[in-house]
Amino acid sequence: MSIEKISIRQIKAARALLSWSQEDLAERSGVSVPTIARLEATDGPIGGRRSTAAAIRAALEQAGVAF
Repeated sequence: MSIEKISIRQIKAARALLSWSQEDLAERSGVSVPTIARLEATDGPIGGRRSTAAAIRAALEQAGVAF
């Protein structure tokens, strides 16, 4: 299965729309807060493992965000 790349800006914008903190995203995605903070410290497409990106995207989509 191919995971479409999302950008760090999209993740931050989605969190803002949902009024989620990094801690909220971590809890809902199963990704650690330090990992989310590290990813959000850069710009551009989300890096790291595909499974991490997929978990973050799934948590945001389950909350109603459409990419």
